[in-house]
Amino acid sequence: MDIINVAVWQHWRLETDADGIAWATLDKLGETTNSLSVAVMDELAKILAQFESAPPKALIFRSGKTAGFIAGADIQEFTQLDTPAKGLELISRGWDLFNRLAAARYPTLAIVRGHCLGGGLELALACRYLLAVDEPGTKMGLPEVMLGIFPGWGGMLRLPQRVGPQAALDMMLTGKTIDARRAKRMGLADECVPPRVMESAAKTMVLATPPRRKLPLLPRLLNGPLKGIVASGARKQVAQKARPEHYPAPYAIIDIWAKYGGNALEAPQLIERIVGSDTARNLVRVFFLQERLKGFGKETAFAAKRVHVVGAGVMGGDIAAWCALRGLTVTLQDQSMERIAPALKRAYAAWGKRIRDKLQLRDVMDRLIPDPEGRGAAQADVVIEAIFENLEAKHGLLKELEAVMKPDAVLATNTSSLKLEDLNTVLANPSRLVGIHFFNPVSKMPLVEVVSAEGGDPEMAKRAAAFVKQIDRLPLPVKSATGFLVNAVLGPYMLEAMRAVDEGITPETVDEAMLAFGMPMGPIELVDMVGLDVAMAAGKGLAGEDATPPRCLVERFDEGYLGKKTGKGFYEHTSGKAAKGPVGTVPEGLAERLLAPLLKKTRQLVDDGIVADADLADAGVIFGTGFAPFTGGPLNYLRNKPR
Repeated sequence: MDIINVAVWQHWRLETDADGIAWATLDKLGETTNSLSVAVMDELAKILAQFESAPPKALIFRSGKTAGFIAGADIQEFTQLDTPAKGLELISRGWDLFNRLAAARYPTLAIVRGHCLGGGLELALACRYLLAVDEPGTKMGLPEVMLGIFPGWGGMLRLPQRVGPQAALDMMLTGKTIDARRAKRMGLADECVPPRVMESAAKTMVLATPPRRKLPLLPRLLNGPLKGIVASGARKQVAQKARPEHYPAPYAIIDIWAKYGGNALEAPQLIERIVGSDTARNLVRVFFLQERLKGFGKETAFAAKRVHVVGAGVMGGDIAAWCALRGLTVTLQDQSMERIAPALKRAYAAWGKRIRDKLQLRDVMDRLIPDPEGRGAAQADVVIEAIFENLEAKHGLLKELEAVMKPDAVLATNTSSLKLEDLNTVLANPSRLVGIHFFNPVSKMPLVEVVSAEGGDPEMAKRAAAFVKQIDRLPLPVKSATGFLVNAVLGPYMLEAMRAVDEGITPETVDEAMLAFGMPMGPIELVDMVGLDVAMAAGKGLAGEDATPPRCLVERFDEGYLGKKTGKGFYEHTSGKAAKGPVGTVPEGLAERLLAPLLKKTRQLVDDGIVADADLADAGVIFGTGFAPFTGGPLNYLRNKPR
């Protein structure tokens, strides 16, 4: 490409080629990823103003970062929105600027390679063309709802125009992202090309100026005179997952699209209600908590290539399958092929629903290798013991594994109830054992506890955290103690819920109290999911000072009702979900009563140093139990709840 003119701004580089095409490259100063801060937007406004008097042949946007296109707005600036006026100013800045871009007389195009989220996608939507680069890292979405806010810079206007209102609302109300090929199929991207031709394809497109694909008639009607039908259906779907008093943003998105043409500035009352709300503030807090968890493991260059998992039960098999999905070569050991086969079958069924490309699915399954003899342990970078919770059995296995493993490999246990100090006594080097504690279901639960024993090797803990991050999970460092963090706080919570049932409150009423509080699942249904046998086996660890298990638990356990796994526990599960009866009147103060032991235990674990500080405890309980994110976590809730 022949460049005849270059202008360098603080965050943008502007080049003009021999054909008169301007190439605007965003390379935010001092950052590894691009975000649309005030300074970045101000410079873009000056660039557009310059082109209004001297327009180029065309304008192409691209990223100067290897990490992706644009991650969105600068989240740090959201923390400063403490008045409605500041929220109005923020929305107005992006809305007006991207409208200027959309009104440009010359062709505009965004090359989307890597992540393109929030304001980044709104910028791309304001261009005449969007060219998606076909590689795994390319992801597009409007995830503002995850922060308790809405896409106010034109996304609520332009995305429905591009892909139709139903697909657009699905993206905006869930925060889900889509890849390059799907973006092309649904009409979000005008073209999908491999990286090697992205610049030449972009140039060809803006010079040829082909007409954009028009929406079919039905989506156009649904985006016009039939908006009310779509809005009504969307509200019903949202209501099944989020209550408006907890999460007002998705309802605001529907209203702004349906009633105000996607222009939030015409609904200042919604801006005032959403921006700066407790929910938005707490969800931004949760975002930063998640970023902090992602930071663990960065202190080491360790990266695993091979993983060996021992134990092909539900947990071990699913850990192995997840690692294979994330690109690692995995050997899965158990006593026989007959024991390993169900795990392989389960993995094939699960990934077959996610991966439409049969060759890609085959590659994943080829990386998941049955290994009844356990030969893979000698080559593995990470070895995970995931057999049943028996101290003697684990002792024998850990001793065998240590004898054949590489000296620098990570030796980990997935135990949920045994202390590492009791497990590592048989090892020649006890300090190398760490806990890598996954939660069920592995493919959905984002948190993994990285457990350190007293006297443990800090380097092994760092490597374990790096491995967890490598497989796209959130590592939480905790010290070895009964139940660590997550199970330790869930035990007293579920116990108090079952005590309430013993007192005559129906399971449905107990669950409704916590669903109304904002939990994703009630505590009694959670007992069914965990398993009544697991709750019974927890014994004194679950019951705390009172070692007597709840009567309602014992009675069902004695009848062989173990929860979802057997089709019946506190509820019938024959249809795949809990069959609940009518909800009674929820006694006043029931939610506070059920929460009290969870809050107390969380505070105690911080005080005892099991988890380093209150913020990490909040992060662990949110991402490990689903504790109502809009509260900002249990200890944040405790600090801020009305007295």
